[in-house]
Amino acid sequence: MSETVRIDKWLWAARFFKTRTLAADAVERGRVTLNGDRCKTSRNLNPGDLLDIDNGSSEWQIRVIGLSDQRGSAPIARQLYEETSDSILRREQQTEQRKLFTEPAEAIRGRPTKRDRRLLDRSK
Repeated sequence: MSETVRIDKWLWAARFFKTRTLAADAVERGRVTLNGDRCKTSRNLNPGDLLDIDNGSSEWQIRVIGLSDQRGSAPIARQLYEETSDSILRREQQTEQRKLFTEPAEAIRGRPTKRDRRLLDRSK
């Protein structure tokens, strides 16, 4: 455990992003906010800070509990933060919506074949 940790290192250590580069890109693009404000990747975190994280597949609102700049196992990473009850409820609703409605474009992988194109044209 460290006294201060950069936000991109912490996001990587807490396993919200697979690489530190992805974490830094998310912070720079504004997909991660610290206490409601945009921040830079060099910003240091403190215990008690509130983070809103959009990692592409899901959105989280968490409170920082512990600091670490080393990536460990998932149970250790889970001890670094606490998810808010509103965030848990929102993610469960999104999961339920994904089960009920599948995106039609997810079935298409890459460029459609001639047969796929004909089927798409017929459905229009």
